[in-house]
Amino acid sequence: MIPGGGQPNMQQLLQQAQKMQQDLAQAQEELAQTEVDGQAGGGLVTATVTGAGELRALKIDPKAVDPEDTETLADLVVAAVQAANENAQALQQQKLGPLAQGLGGGGIPGLPF
Repeated sequence: MIPGGGQPNMQQLLQQAQKMQQDLAQAQEELAQTEVDGQAGGGLVTATVTGAGELRALKIDPKAVDPEDTETLADLVVAAVQAANENAQALQQQKLGPLAQGLGGGGIPGLPF
């Protein structure tokens, strides 16, 4: 209930909700188009993911390839992908965080913050 006994302007509330929804959809689209990198092994392995977390590319320097030690290469790949995903999550927080706060500060269900 609003102090003073007044009723909220439902039309205005609906317009605000629609704008937030449009802003959120636009931010999600931007995230899907933005690519971020993560590296491991001093740049021997580089993973590229979208801001939404989709793996787009994986570059492996030939120096990282040792047929006798594939476990280290696998570890470098995992570390590079994890680093890229951490960068994507930071980008998500940067783009979507203010929108989530605009929705009451409780976050948006299904989003990682």
